[in-house]
Amino acid sequence: MWISNGGVADLAIIFAQTDKSKGHKGLAAFLVDTKTPGFSTQDIHGKMGLRASNTAQLFLDEVRVPHENLLGSVGEGFKIAMSALDNGRYSVAAGCVGICQACIDACVRYAKERHQFGKPIGSFQLVQDLIARMVVDTEAARFLVWRAGYLKNKGIRSTRETSIAKYFATEAAVRIANDAIQIHGGYGYSNEFPVERYFRDARVGTLYEGTSQIQKLIIGYHTLGIRAFD
Repeated sequence: MWISNGGVADLAIIFAQTDKSKGHKGLAAFLVDTKTPGFSTQDIHGKMGLRASNTAQLFLDEVRVPHENLLGSVGEGFKIAMSALDNGRYSVAAGCVGICQACIDACVRYAKERHQFGKPIGSFQLVQDLIARMVVDTEAARFLVWRAGYLKNKGIRSTRETSIAKYFATEAAVRIANDAIQIHGGYGYSNEFPVERYFRDARVGTLYEGTSQIQKLIIGYHTLGIRAFD
């Protein structure tokens, strides 16, 4: 379920359990041609946001994969999956910084153009309060993403820093997009302005590549050294 580009990809990385008695140490990763007999997909429609992104379910019915399609070794599947998640979480965090900035840009334009009581609404204290908080959250999210990216470029493990960036940036994007709608008033609730789409696209950021709750557990583990789950 919920596989990005699942309906259009030529290749898929499939994780399979080779020995249930070994738990996650029995996982293996395979490179699978989506044209292989028994492999099929079904697009998922009706999403709240990210409508331009293909999302699909994958179905495997007696799919046979040659040994040379094994990625790494049997038992390394979990390690490969976690590495992919780190990269995915980083890209989600970076994308949410973009949503945050887009919301600020849209609100600044609107607050200067929209007039009430003979003056632009950007001159109202409460509107400036909302925009100021948006700017602070965006700058904080941006620097957290930059820090995680710096560590990645240096080849330094950055699971903790990536989870911090992902958690903060995605939650900030939802808050900021919601406030952007508030600044636009009734227009923000329509597709006449882009902020309603920013909100719809931001909302999934707290869900995929590990929910916000999972990110907090990862941060907690790296801080305390105690796992909240086995």
